[in-house]
Amino acid sequence: MPTFSLAALSPILLLCVSNIFMTVAWYGHLKFKSEALWLVILISWGIAFVEYCFAVPANRYGHGIYSAAELKTIQEVVSLTVFAGFSVLYLGESFSWMHAAGFACIAFGAFLVFQAS
Repeated sequence: MPTFSLAALSPILLLCVSNIFMTVAWYGHLKFKSEALWLVILISWGIAFVEYCFAVPANRYGHGIYSAAELKTIQEVVSLTVFAGFSVLYLGESFSWMHAAGFACIAFGAFLVFQAS
C-alpha cells in the first residue's frame, strides 16, 4: 500500500469531487419529478461531463500509484460514502443500521483488495 503523499492523496480527492457531481447527476433530479424527463437527462448529462473532468484525471494520475483494481475500489467506497450523505441530507431518506452493515461489508471487501497488493 502506498504512503500517503500528495501524489497518493490527489487521486482520492479528485475522486471525491467527481463522486459529488456523479451523485447529483444521477440522483439530484429525484426531487424534481414534475420536470420533463428529457430535460433532466440533458441537465444530468451536463453535470456528468463535469464529473468526468475530475474522474479521468484522478484515474490517470492515480494509476501510477494505485493499481486499476485499487482505483476502482477507492471510487466505489467514495461513491457509497457520498451517496449515503446525499440520500440523508438532500433526499431526506433514512439511513438504517442495515444500510450501515451492508456498506461495512463492502468496506471489508475494499480492505481485502488492498491486501492483495
